[in-house]
Parts: sequence; structure tokens; C-alpha cells
Amino acid sequence: MALPKLGVPTHELTLPSNGKNIKYRPFLVKEEKLLLLALESEDEKEVINAVKNLLKNCVLSRIKIDQLPSFDLEYLFLRIRAAAVGSTVELTVTCADDGKTTAKTNVNLNEIEISKPEGHTTKIMLTEDTGIVMKYPSMDRFIESQFLDQDLKTNEIFNFIADHIDSIFQGEEVYDRTTTTKKEFREFVEGLTSKQFEEIQKFYETMPKLSHTFKVVNPNTQVESEYTVEGLQSFFA
Repeated sequence: MALPKLGVPTHELTLPSNGKNIKYRPFLVKEEKLLLLALESEDEKEVINAVKNLLKNCVLSRIKIDQLPSFDLEYLFLRIRAAAVGSTVELTVTCADDGKTTAKTNVNLNEIEISKPEGHTTKIMLTEDTGIVMKYPSMDRFIESQFLDQDLKTNEIFNFIADHIDSIFQGEEVYDRTTTTKKEFREFVEGLTSKQFEEIQKFYETMPKLSHTFKVVNPNTQVESEYTVEGLQSFFA
């Protein structure tokens, strides 16, 4: 006699990058197990495959997951996790007024949104008539930073930036991936002045990100302070 099958609820969210509505479901126990096993193995390929498969299985709308910006993926993973294991997590903070007392507070994951800094743009002017248009990091960098805890090494930064240049323009001339190689993009980046390179760094520093601001009262002094936490890892219970 066949066992009954339990229905899986579906949810809907709006992607922060483009306003598109997509449907998703919570991850299943077997999917969570595969992810946890991959993380425990510390095998990079296993972790990458587990995260990609989990996201692709849970997103029910037709969309190219691999091409979503990393902040969309953070937002999406947080919502999938909330649907699977519960929307409330307990965070512990060190009270700002005395710098030593710890206090706990509950945060509703469904209230976490993407913070978009004012003035942030993918178009970066390097001179009066020359600039670049950047692409956001996507799936691989999302996994490296959030699940493998990997920071870029110095010798990887130029390649990373070259990979995320959508186009270079000078006046009416546009140089994109149909006319320009990755090597040429890298050589262009290496030829920037320090001040120009700082403009590219600013693009990454001001990228949209998960952010949540809340207030906590110090149980010893009764002083209320405000805290802001950012990034997917901040909301893992």
C-alpha cells in the first residue's frame, strides 16, 4: 500500500534586481541533508553542486538561476530557508553602550530586505568620456563567499573584475564581449590609475546586500541601542 504524499507549499517573492515575481518552495529534508553533507565534506565541487541543485529545485518559475546577481541569490536562499525551517531566528549582539553585555533578540527572516545604497550604479566613469559598465557577481561568487568562506586573493582580483566587465565605452565607441577578450579587459583594468581603480572598488562596496536594522535593550543598563547586520551569514541561526 502506497504511503500518502504530503503537499509542499509554494510561495512568491519579488526579485530585488529586476522586480520579477517568482514562485518557490521550501527545501526538503533530503535536500538540506545533501547540503549539510557537502559542507561537512569541505569539498568545493560538492558544495557548489549542492547549493546550485537546491536553488534550482526550489525555484518553480522559469528563470536562469546561474545568472542572477549574488544579492538576489542571498535574498532567495534566505526566503527558501525561512519557508523550510521557520521564519524566526534568534540573534545575539554585544550591547553597544558597555561593549561587554550580550543580549538576544528575535528576527523575522521574512522582514529582511535588500538594501540599495543611494547613488549606486553599474556605470562607472573613469574620465570625462570613458567608462565601464559592470555586471554583478552571480552564482559561483555567491557560493564561494557564503558557503565556502573564500575571499579573493590579490592575484585573483584583476581576473575577477575582468570577468564582470560588461562593456567599456569611450565616446560613441563601445567594446563588449563580442569584440573584446577577457585578456584585453584584464589589461585595461591593470592600466588604471589608483584613483580609477578605487571607483571600481566602490562599485563592489556599495552593491545591494541583505540588511536589517533593529534595536536591543541592554538588560543590565536598560539602554537601548540600534544595530545593523548585513549579509546572508548574519541570519544563520
